[in-house]
Amino acid sequence: MEQRSSISGYLSQLINLPFVFLYSLFQSLLSRILSPTPPPPNANLGRPKIAIIGAGLTGVSSASHCVGHGFDVTIFEAGSEDALGGIWAKVNNTSGLQIHSVMYRFHPSVQWSGGYPDRQQIVSQITQLWKRYGLQSKTRFNTRVEKVYKDPQDRWIINDPSQGRFDGVIACIGTCGDPKAPNMPGQENFKGRIVHSSQLDGVDAKGKKVLVIGGGASAIEALEFVEHAGAEKTYILARSEKWVIPRNPFIDILLSLNIFGSETPLSWIPENLLRLFFYRDLSDLSPPRGSSKGLFTETPMVNNAVFDQIRSGRASWLRGDIKHFSPDGKGITFNHRSQGVPKGGPGREELIEGDLCILATGYERPSLSFLPSECFEEKYEPPNWYLQTFPPKHMDVCANNCTYVNAIGTVGNYHIGIYTRFLLMFLVDPLARPNERLMKLWIDFTRWIKRRAPGGAFEFFTYAELLYWFVFVIVINPFRWKWAAFVLFGIGVDLPKAVVMREDRLRGAAGINGVEREKNLTS
Repeated sequence: MEQRSSISGYLSQLINLPFVFLYSLFQSLLSRILSPTPPPPNANLGRPKIAIIGAGLTGVSSASHCVGHGFDVTIFEAGSEDALGGIWAKVNNTSGLQIHSVMYRFHPSVQWSGGYPDRQQIVSQITQLWKRYGLQSKTRFNTRVEKVYKDPQDRWIINDPSQGRFDGVIACIGTCGDPKAPNMPGQENFKGRIVHSSQLDGVDAKGKKVLVIGGGASAIEALEFVEHAGAEKTYILARSEKWVIPRNPFIDILLSLNIFGSETPLSWIPENLLRLFFYRDLSDLSPPRGSSKGLFTETPMVNNAVFDQIRSGRASWLRGDIKHFSPDGKGITFNHRSQGVPKGGPGREELIEGDLCILATGYERPSLSFLPSECFEEKYEPPNWYLQTFPPKHMDVCANNCTYVNAIGTVGNYHIGIYTRFLLMFLVDPLARPNERLMKLWIDFTRWIKRRAPGGAFEFFTYAELLYWFVFVIVINPFRWKWAAFVLFGIGVDLPKAVVMREDRLRGAAGINGVEREKNLTS
C-alpha cells in the first residue's frame, strides 16, 4: 500500500511538476547508490571507534557514515537535544539556503523537496538522518568537550576516562558559534530596538525603517526577513564591498570549477561578466577592478533579491563607516564612502534614520583549543593542515568542515563523507596512513603551488580544487588505490579490509598484534 502511494506520488509529480520529479528521481538514485546501509538495531559495531564532537549537520553526517560502514561512534554535544542541527537549530525560522540544495547534499540520503529549503526542512533532514542511523543512543547531550588527549595505549580520551576510549576523533564544531554583538558608540541613545540577526523571530518590522549593520551573509538574511515582514525601507550599512553571485546552481557550480582555488590571470572574465549581466546598473556595489578583492579570494554571497530590492527603492546598500548612534536617538551617523575608498577613508557623513537596528555582525568562530597543543605548531596551525583537516602530528584527528576560512561551492556537500572515510582508511590500514613528514610535505607543496594566492594557500579554495586534493592524495600512494572507490564514493569497505588482512599476513604479521588486528578488522 505504501509502495503504491509512493509510485502514485511520483506519477503526480511527473505530470504536474516535471522538474521537481526529475530532481526527486535524481536524489533517490543518489541515495540508493551512495548511502551506506543503516546498521540494524543493537548492532555490534566494531573498531576503530570514533569520537565525534558536535551534533550539527557535519557531526550527524560524519557519524552516519561511520556506523553505516560498521564502525562505532559516540557523539558529544555541548547543548541539549534542542541543539541537534548545530547553527540551523539556532537561526531564525525565516532562514533558508542561499545556494541551491543540489550543492548542499550533506548526506546521500537527503531528500529535498525544493531548490531552496528553509530552516525547518533542513533541521528535519538532519533529525531524520540522526534517527535513520540509530544515533540516538550514541549521542551524549549536555557534554561540553574541554580537552582531548591520549592515554598510554595511544587511545583518545574525551575530557576524562569515564567517557570511554577512542581510536580517532572527528571535530565537527562548525564555523559559527555564539552571535557577535559589538557595542556601538552611543547605542544606548537609540530609541528603537537593537537585535542580532540570529534573533529575529517575533520581531516586528512592519512599516519600519530598518538599519542593518554588516554586509555579509547575515545582512542578506536580515534583508530577507525585513522584506518578508513588510518593512518600509531597509538600509544596509556595510564597511566594504563583497561579491554577490546569482542564485543559479549552474553559475555557482561553474564558478566552483576553478581548480586553481585562487585568482588567475583569467579571473577578470567571470568578474566582468557578473558586473555586466548581474550587477548591471549597480556595478558601483561590486569590488572595484584591480582591487585585492577578486571573486576567488573570499566567500561570495549568493542572492538575487538584494538587487531587486535596491532597484525598487525598498532597500539601499551604503558603503562606509559607522561613526556612532546619533545623540537624539533617531539613527546612525554614517561616513558614506565611494567605491574603492578604504575603510576609515574620506567620505560624506550623514544621518541614517531608523526605527529598528539589526546587528548582522555574524558569529564568533568556535575554538579547537580542546585539541592537544601540538596540533597548533607554528606554520602548521589550522587551516594549514593536511587536506586542510588533519593536523600533521595526528592523522587520527579530522577537523571536518570547521577549519576553512573562505570557499566557493563547498558548504555541507560531498566532502563530509570523503573526509570521514579518509580517517577510517588511515585508522584501518597502516600502509595507507600518512606520517608527519609527508603530511607537512603536502602542506608545503600546496603552499608553493598557491604562493601567489592573495590570501594564502588554504584561506580560500574552490570545490574543484578540493576534489583535486582528494584524488591526488590517493593517487600518489599505491597502497591507497584499493581504497579509492570507498573513500571517494563510499562503495565497498569489505574488499579493502580483506586486502589489508592479506597484506598483514604477507608482511609476516604474527603473535598478539597480528591476531588483534585481524580481530578488529573482522569485528
